[in-house]
Amino acid sequence: MDFNQKREAAYEQLQENRRLAALGGGEKRIESQHQRGKMTARERIHLLLDADSFTEIDAFVTHDCQHFGMEDKKILGDGVVTGFGTIDGRLVYVFSQDFTVFGGSLSLAFAKKICKVMDLALQNGAPLIGLNDSGGARIQEGVASLGGYADIFHRNVKASGVIPQLSVVLGPCAGGAVYSPAMTDFIFMVDETSHMFITGPEVIKTVTGESVTFEELGGSQTHTSKSGVCDLRLPSEGDAILAIRNWLSYTPSNNLETVPTKPLAPSEQSAIQERQTNLADLVPSNPNQPYDMKDVIRTIVDPDSFFELKGEYAPNITTGFARLDGQTVGIVGNNPSALAGVLDIEASVKAARFVRFCDCFNIPLVTLVDVPGFLPGTDQEKGGIIRHGAKLLYAFSEATVPKLTVITRKAYGGAYDVMNSKHIGADLNLAWPQAEIAVMGAEGACNIIFRNEIKGSDKPDETRRELTESYASKFATPYEAASKGYIDAVIFPEETRDHLIRGLKACSSKRESRPNRKHGNIPL
Repeated sequence: MDFNQKREAAYEQLQENRRLAALGGGEKRIESQHQRGKMTARERIHLLLDADSFTEIDAFVTHDCQHFGMEDKKILGDGVVTGFGTIDGRLVYVFSQDFTVFGGSLSLAFAKKICKVMDLALQNGAPLIGLNDSGGARIQEGVASLGGYADIFHRNVKASGVIPQLSVVLGPCAGGAVYSPAMTDFIFMVDETSHMFITGPEVIKTVTGESVTFEELGGSQTHTSKSGVCDLRLPSEGDAILAIRNWLSYTPSNNLETVPTKPLAPSEQSAIQERQTNLADLVPSNPNQPYDMKDVIRTIVDPDSFFELKGEYAPNITTGFARLDGQTVGIVGNNPSALAGVLDIEASVKAARFVRFCDCFNIPLVTLVDVPGFLPGTDQEKGGIIRHGAKLLYAFSEATVPKLTVITRKAYGGAYDVMNSKHIGADLNLAWPQAEIAVMGAEGACNIIFRNEIKGSDKPDETRRELTESYASKFATPYEAASKGYIDAVIFPEETRDHLIRGLKACSSKRESRPNRKHGNIPL
């Protein structure tokens, strides 16, 4: 065979290997994947990334297991597609697990492929996106597979706070496999087809006798509304892919970069200003009447820029990304439409984690406050509201990014301190004229302070009302706090957006030094 023939044969071999790698588990399994309403690993990548931008690595890797007949069952790529490409021109690293190959089960070779892209993402300061669709550890490989998982977990921790990590669950994710997504920054799931759990329904039935379906145990609704594991659930894989691209538009590529910006069109400016006049009407004058803080957020921020996360979990606090005059910000707001916006265990943990992500990646924080305090009750106390509430206090206090706060109505008790108050390092604290900043509501305070006067009065109800009004006029206003410098400015609601934009610009070069330490000890 001459040189040209050898070259032609080599080219044919490469072409065949590429065809086999692209085929994954074969046509029948690909068809089965489609029948379940799921894309293949490669289809997901090509939909996610910019056209023709994907560069695959390790396409020809195979496992080296010699047990249980596995030596005769080798498939190029070994069940995961890895590589890098761009989203809107930005470099990202991605791995996509292939359920058509051994059910997407993880072997040592499979793990090494993921570890390689994780190392490259960390080395090159680029976001890591994991598309998860796996039956778990490959049983035939035993401890080697478990070791592969641990190698991935260790890299998740090393990358935490250095590059953004997003996990998208597009099928099963069970056993030890769940811990890698749990340590990434955000988790997205798809309705009906995504499931996450430590032990499956069959094991639970055997051990506890409890009967539960896959969806009840670990479906997207369970994890978005009850466990809080998932940040966003989507109706389809296509919607999940679009959500990934949207998420990235708010997120810097690493902890040394500034946040992405998206300048406003001139035509949007006038419409935005007109909307500000409606702000005052969104918040009822009655302090006990609920309203949706998300309406306030959407009015203040750039049009269609609010990207909510964990919306179904702990709805008494709202978290998400938005833009102000084109700049990305993280939003945290008490939401009086649920539990009066009170802080409880779930709300505290939800907000604390979001605040820490924003601080990791230089995303300024805007906090909207309407909080009556912490939720009372034996369940909360026994559940550790002291420890969990302290997480949010710790997160805000620890954060060194620009921090801006607006009190729209109530800020009572210790919750006033916790919600990014001036005392824990906020840079700009604003209050609307009707804001009430006090230890507690006026009536409750008077029932304590003037207990004897009310009790000894001939007309206790009238005396209580007069004392309450007197107390409220002095303490249930923003001016007592403003007189001490705890509130930087009392503003009309329609001035909020402009003040926040100016505050962000003023803090754009913020530098804050802290004592040298390995790390703090957040009250986990």
